[in-house]
Amino acid sequence: MMDLRPVGYVIGLLIAILGGAMLLPMFTDLFYGNDHWPVFFECAVITILAGGATSLSCANGVKQGLTIQQIFLLTSAVWVALPLFGALPLMLGETELSFTDAYFEAMSGLTTTGSTVISGLDDLPHGLLLWRGLLQWLGGVGVIVVAMVFLPELRVGGMQIFRSEAFDTMGKILPRATEISSQISVIYLGLTFGCIACYSALGMDMFDAVVHALTTVSTGGFANYDASFAKFSGPLEYVAAVFMILAALPFVRYVQLINGNSTAIWRDPQIRAFFGTIAVLVLVMWAELQRIFPHHWEQSFREALFNITSIISGTGYASVDYMTWGPLLITLFFLIGLIGGCAGSTTCSIKIFRFQLLFASIRVQLQRIRLPNGVFIPRYDGKRVDDDVLNSVMSFFVFFIVTIGIVSWALAMTGLDFVTSISGAATAVANVGPGLGDIIGPAGNFATLNDSAKWILSFAMLCGRLELMAIFVIFTVQFWRA
Repeated sequence: MMDLRPVGYVIGLLIAILGGAMLLPMFTDLFYGNDHWPVFFECAVITILAGGATSLSCANGVKQGLTIQQIFLLTSAVWVALPLFGALPLMLGETELSFTDAYFEAMSGLTTTGSTVISGLDDLPHGLLLWRGLLQWLGGVGVIVVAMVFLPELRVGGMQIFRSEAFDTMGKILPRATEISSQISVIYLGLTFGCIACYSALGMDMFDAVVHALTTVSTGGFANYDASFAKFSGPLEYVAAVFMILAALPFVRYVQLINGNSTAIWRDPQIRAFFGTIAVLVLVMWAELQRIFPHHWEQSFREALFNITSIISGTGYASVDYMTWGPLLITLFFLIGLIGGCAGSTTCSIKIFRFQLLFASIRVQLQRIRLPNGVFIPRYDGKRVDDDVLNSVMSFFVFFIVTIGIVSWALAMTGLDFVTSISGAATAVANVGPGLGDIIGPAGNFATLNDSAKWILSFAMLCGRLELMAIFVIFTVQFWRA
């Protein structure tokens, strides 16, 4: 029988930390003179007490390390439990969302998806806007830790290729997690403050700069306005694109960079492929926009760069309603959302390295067909790729597509049209944010969807954020028997 106390202890601590974070929007409302601050005080007390009680009740079961079973359960349970408490200010506050809508919004925030059910963002209290940004910021750093510490150990989706990357002397799971988390937190804070400074320097007021920096660096995409980033068209779009790209790079490379390895970033094949992909996509979209809107070359380039970067990184900001750009670019946006950034970043979706491994495997298979007696070995970054890594990656690709298909079918069963169903499934599993169509497209939101569809999408966001297999494995009989 699995001992659940270590899992409960960690989850309780994280819930208490989330409660402590609620004091920041409380003080923000006090600073701006909003009478909304008691909501955050009440929610903070409830959350801290609940988290503290859970942690204390499980403290006697804490050991030196966690088993693989416990790690699997922990990585899944955290993302189920935290939105329950993250939803409290959204239910009790001025938005007065239903439990379904509040949980959807909190899940979207913590998984850095960016889909929203809230309209009238322009008129919300400052505290609620900051809370939405904090949910994404906290979720973003949590995603990095999971991607760098737990998923490689759990051999999920080919992530085991990064198991010892730069951290092969840090010991077992928990010591490694502590070491990596501390270094990543410093880098994450540095990027956030840098983004705040750049936004503020180019004219964004300080509050907007803080919230948008939180949701840019986390590649989450929650904005303070219903118009999303269209409120700040111009030079700020270039700044946002730069920081979305920086957040989409593997944070392990930043760790190596600050530890003296100045070539770590440029030698990473993931990063080179990521920059190359963005460059090609931006040029293609720029050329098409020039055809549609001639004589606006700078605006076309800026909108192509910003929106390509936003979707491929899973941020989900929108500076224009690209549903008006025609079927070619709409289809391109749908496909871009399935690419994602680099492994070990705040980004989502399939990730660049899996495409590289897929193409390496295809190339080897073609060589073997052409020369049956030859010996061809798939390689990544000059190193041999083991069969278990390739099998894991191929399984992930199949599972990713099948999951989108199942979620699309489930959404269609709730009465949604085809475009909303397929794009809603893709944007949830890939943690991108906006879908396609008039309802959930860049000019709409998810408020009008029925409750069944919102729960399906909430589960899909959870599955996508944890790389699918990390969540589905706990539903197998063998997991609980082991």
